[in-house]
Amino acid sequence: MTQLLNQLRQKHPRFFYRGYTIVEHASALKFVFDFEIEPGLCFSPEVVVEGIDRQRISHLGTEILNNMAFHLGLMEIPSYWKTTCSPEIVIEAGSLDAYQISWWHDLFIKGLGEFFFVNDIDFTVPGLITFKIDAPSVPPVSPYDGPLDSNRVLVPIGGGKDSAVTCEILKNANKNIGCLALNPTHASTDTIRASDSQQSITVTRNIDKTLLRLNQEGYLNGHTPFSAYLAFLGAACAVLFDYRSIAVSNERSSNEGNVNFRGAEINHQYSKSFDFEKRFRDYSEKYLGQEIDYFSFLRPIYELQIAKIFSRFTHYFPLFRSCNRGQKTNSWCHTCPKCLFVFAALYPFTETHLLTTTIFSEDLFEKGELVEIAFSLLGQREVKPFECVGSFEETLVAFHLCLKKAKRPLPTVLRAVEQKIFAAQQNMEGRTGVILDAWNNQHAVPRDLEALLAKQMKI
Repeated sequence: MTQLLNQLRQKHPRFFYRGYTIVEHASALKFVFDFEIEPGLCFSPEVVVEGIDRQRISHLGTEILNNMAFHLGLMEIPSYWKTTCSPEIVIEAGSLDAYQISWWHDLFIKGLGEFFFVNDIDFTVPGLITFKIDAPSVPPVSPYDGPLDSNRVLVPIGGGKDSAVTCEILKNANKNIGCLALNPTHASTDTIRASDSQQSITVTRNIDKTLLRLNQEGYLNGHTPFSAYLAFLGAACAVLFDYRSIAVSNERSSNEGNVNFRGAEINHQYSKSFDFEKRFRDYSEKYLGQEIDYFSFLRPIYELQIAKIFSRFTHYFPLFRSCNRGQKTNSWCHTCPKCLFVFAALYPFTETHLLTTTIFSEDLFEKGELVEIAFSLLGQREVKPFECVGSFEETLVAFHLCLKKAKRPLPTVLRAVEQKIFAAQQNMEGRTGVILDAWNNQHAVPRDLEALLAKQMKI
């Protein structure tokens, strides 16, 4: 462990989840959480859910709302705990049984893997994280056991191509599709509008400014399992708005990790992986809502296959954004691994002038500074970029298809990739067929919806 980590853990030995407050407004529900890192670091993050039906809230009752609030608070903890990595997390806001303690410990270790790697923290040492339950007057809360509408599907929208594909395909399912947007960006708002969904649910998450101050002062910082947060938020909204199904858009590619560290695979996309999905489905049924059906609609297929499907939905081309750096400005930065991967994945299936004008504003293959990023995406560097990008094999196939389509002389990036990588590759045509026709049976997609996705694969 680093010297800074040891100093922070000694100075801040305990993190407290003190409690939460639920505030009902005319058409909104606010959850306020009370955290403290001793000594004296206090946080009060907030989550506001808009468009609430007060009759529905009254029907659910206080116990169900308390369970929602408690779990949303638990999912907020990693963002604040990571600043000090306090040895003990004391839960005073509610009760956790042995299974839950084990479940949350596992999520912290795997979901914060990238954070541990970047900060060189040995997460394998005993006692790195210990949960203590100190809520003697708070009884265990049962999951929501009432019915949820089986004809309603909630789709979280982030503004990228994947959730747009999910919405477009599910239009043909004769289901009532609702969209969930957390701190909506221009891209997510435009995507929801283009999807023609029956309902749009907006949630605002406000980070406590003390956290931002600590980041500026040099406290620890890094990646947290955001998709796990969306899973718990989705479950809460499913109960609040009467949706049985939550169809997220996590694909097969997210199962591949980025680097090995301390004897374990570190996966930037852990909370998008099938391992997390299975664990969350089990947890949700036991502790959140017995009828909630959380699944990833795109789990059977790779990112490259999703790009092929997406290329048919041209009305989304000027709307979607996948670049994390450009989210605030509703743009593509044109310099990051995510931009290059999306460009390469769409290039084989999209008219070049649309890709370089309607989506991006230039040909990224002409940018020499992206050559090193291309090599890292293709597995030629020690660490796979910490972005939501495709697996090494499908990225290799994507670049193979790009080379087949591109005119000679090749642009800078493709020329470097051809010379450095493809001279040693064999049977690329066969490998391309395997990827483009692949179907992963490790998924939780309901059979009727699975058939819709499978049909798209044959078009």
